[in-house]
Amino acid sequence: MSLRINDTAPNFTAETTQGTIDFHEFVGDSYVVLFSHPKDFTPVCTTELGAVATLEEQFAKRGVKVIGLSVDKVSDHGKWAEDIKDVSGATVSFPIIGDYDLKVAKLYDMLPGDEGDSCEGRTPANNAPVRTVFVVGPDKKIKLTLAYPMTTGRNFDEILRVLDSIQLTAKHKVATPANWKQGEDVIITGAVSNEEADKIFPGYKTVKPYLRTTEQPK
Repeated sequence: MSLRINDTAPNFTAETTQGTIDFHEFVGDSYVVLFSHPKDFTPVCTTELGAVATLEEQFAKRGVKVIGLSVDKVSDHGKWAEDIKDVSGATVSFPIIGDYDLKVAKLYDMLPGDEGDSCEGRTPANNAPVRTVFVVGPDKKIKLTLAYPMTTGRNFDEILRVLDSIQLTAKHKVATPANWKQGEDVIITGAVSNEEADKIFPGYKTVKPYLRTTEQPK
């Protein structure tokens, strides 16, 4: 069954580069970015893990945990981390799941159930769909899914932008418009009447009866 926004993120236990985790326990009271890779020692993925390593402080200041997944053994992940540091100059200090038995890839509908139960003999092309980003909230619900082709590196600045929007709109009765960035005007949701808007968002603008904008709440 495919996973959708607002579905509960399936729980699992897995070995990582930082020991065994229970995923829901790992999430705890935080937002989590889970991003997957088809295989270790692949060029685009090497740059992606390096990019996340350089942005760890940005994720941390938002209270967001990051965890990677690659369809290989944890022992291979450790060797790969050395290459990632050589390429990016950054140390990978977040955990990477070893999905050697394809368990998590199947659980998250990145691979069909009949794809076997071992990473051995599989190529990146076999695992091409394992190029997905999931953002999971403290309530263990899926807030975002993104899937990328193998030849396109992920834009983690965009993922940070989405996290800013998700966290802002979880606290306030607002939505964010196209291409919104931190500090820009936001949209008042339809759940807020004009009378309420006068009190909560004084000075708001009515662009259309269904489109009202206001300054980003502090």
